[in-house]
Amino acid sequence: MSRNVEVVVIGAGQAGLSAAYHLARQGFAPGTGFVVLDGETRAGGAWQHRWPSLTLARTHHVHDLPGLPFPPAQDDVPAAAAVPAYFADYERHFALPVHRPVRVRAVRRTRDGRFRVETADGDWTAAAVVNATGTWTRPFVPRYPGQELFRGRQLTPVDYRGAAEFTGRSVVVVGGGASAVQLLGEISEVADTTWVTRRPPVWREEPFGPDEGRAAVALVEDAVREGRSPGSVVGVTGLVVTPWVREARARGVLDRLPVFDRLTPDGVAWDDGRSVRADAVLWATGFRAALGHLRPLGLRGPGGGIRMAGTHVAGEPRVHLVGYGPSASTVGANRAGREAAVALRRLLHPDTALPRSA
Repeated sequence: MSRNVEVVVIGAGQAGLSAAYHLARQGFAPGTGFVVLDGETRAGGAWQHRWPSLTLARTHHVHDLPGLPFPPAQDDVPAAAAVPAYFADYERHFALPVHRPVRVRAVRRTRDGRFRVETADGDWTAAAVVNATGTWTRPFVPRYPGQELFRGRQLTPVDYRGAAEFTGRSVVVVGGGASAVQLLGEISEVADTTWVTRRPPVWREEPFGPDEGRAAVALVEDAVREGRSPGSVVGVTGLVVTPWVREARARGVLDRLPVFDRLTPDGVAWDDGRSVRADAVLWATGFRAALGHLRPLGLRGPGGGIRMAGTHVAGEPRVHLVGYGPSASTVGANRAGREAAVALRRLLHPDTALPRSA
């Protein structure tokens, strides 16, 4: 079955829902002007897969979606429950045309200058595509000698379900980001832990302000504008010292070591002769954008990155990536959704005036 619309939005997380809201505000009719294809079985995007111990108090911040505030909730409520409930209410409130579970296999150009979005549930054709698939399905694990020899468990934050399974064991946590610090703090309460990072962490006693935020976004914008892969913002913003971080530091949990040189059958080792026994290695080493279904479009440049101009691919104004690069945050995703929707209205309906309420 083939269906024709003006815009297909791929993904129904923060970025996808923001784009859908703004497309409707720009005059695209839900269901015929645009649809949202989501690979999940229910609303919530990646939030529904977060580990149960991640409460609202420990998230960076759940930013309101446009037009409907996030409802008040207790700090100890699991984010994996509160945010999906909010997203589901948002979809109902604005009657957004979300189809699920629909996993997109590939996006290809058609002979008549449109796009064919291929899914297991049939194909869609569209004049434009807004991709909002995020990163959660693509955890990054670097390669180190001996990984195939290690007899313990290797996992990423995607696999993590709680600290209890590591009780009495020895765990090496790899990574210098906020997720690594959060998980390290939890696991260290029931297990022996070792923290390794490529670079010494930079700690901030206060949350970073607008200047630091703009500096971090500017660095990522420069990267995607030049076709390089977007990097982490932690190097610019640093890691915020929260009360539970302060407690973990007092226990010595956050005394890091430089990253090891290899894995051994029963742990990790450095070339200087040091070694640590481990039952598990948790790779909290970041994520990559989930863009494999866009491969037929040939968007990547020689260096492997995608050169961007705002939210659209440079030279291809009908393909927008929201929640990618500088918009890979909740507030950034909201802004990117609006930018993409406004740009597509101007491109596909140049004679239509900008709605007053948009």
